[in-house]
Amino acid sequence: MSKPVEDSLLAPEDRKLVDGVLAGQLRPLAKTITLIESSREDHQARAHKVMEALLPATGNALRVGISGVPGVGKSTFIEALGLYLIEQEHRVAVLAVDPSSSVTGGSILGDKTRMEMLSQRTEAYIRPSPSAGSLGGVAARTRETMLVCEAAGFDVIIVETVGVGQSETAVAGMTDIFCLLQLPNAGDDLQAIKKGIMEIADLIVINKADIDARAAQLAKSQMKSALMMFRHASPNWTPPVLTLSALQKDSVAGFWDEVKRYRDTLTPTGEFDAKRRHQALAWMWEMIDSGLRSRFRSHPQVKHELPGLARAVEEGATTPSVAAMRLLGYLEKPSQ
Repeated sequence: MSKPVEDSLLAPEDRKLVDGVLAGQLRPLAKTITLIESSREDHQARAHKVMEALLPATGNALRVGISGVPGVGKSTFIEALGLYLIEQEHRVAVLAVDPSSSVTGGSILGDKTRMEMLSQRTEAYIRPSPSAGSLGGVAARTRETMLVCEAAGFDVIIVETVGVGQSETAVAGMTDIFCLLQLPNAGDDLQAIKKGIMEIADLIVINKADIDARAAQLAKSQMKSALMMFRHASPNWTPPVLTLSALQKDSVAGFWDEVKRYRDTLTPTGEFDAKRRHQALAWMWEMIDSGLRSRFRSHPQVKHELPGLARAVEEGATTPSVAAMRLLGYLEKPSQ
């Protein structure tokens, strides 16, 4: 655990944000997340100090990742789960990531509308964010947002991915348990095997079982057969396959029992804590990669030469590798 930032290093407005978040106040929480998501350099400098101040209060929540194709009922399921958890005296934060348009860059951010009942509860906080081109189905600052919500006292963090393809896997690298929602009649077991996302799922749910119970049981059997062909991340855990109806709020309690069983199974072996440590290290390297890319693009010579070299590559006048090496060469230190 890092050393907390001293009060003298925080501006008064940022100290107010930190105090508000630690007190569980939703307005300072929202303002802090907005600060973190800002791309302005001065905002990022402030955000780093705020995060350092909040860090000692993080790490106490159970982090649950939810993914699935559009139409599988993620929002309905999350709302049913959130309402159930509130009944169990939990505080729930939902980080919902919406896909951004590749044309306009905009997002609908309609999760609060889809989770109308949950959004009205004071024990819940729903934060929709645009993916904004980030890969893996999550927003660029989802990890920091998750930590801020933990500091605000939310003990269950649910991260919902955009679910638009087979690359929606980054959420598995920032949550404790990764849950995949599937539909009955969505394809045979061979189709399921082709989905790389199946290999990293810790729990699989066949939703909308109320529509066709027989199809749901068939899908469950096929999924279990498909899972036998994978090598699972933990020798102590075989991903279970559940059937439920989020709309009817059927078997939601059973789902949460499996989530707790997962935590209780992996905690004594040290795997649960080790997973978080590995995620933190991977996060550091991702931030390094992102920072290097940003600095590369802002280098004066790179900015000057990049347009011309990009056109040359497009027109076939030079190869991508030659152009890349020339641009990277500008980053080398000049000889003394």
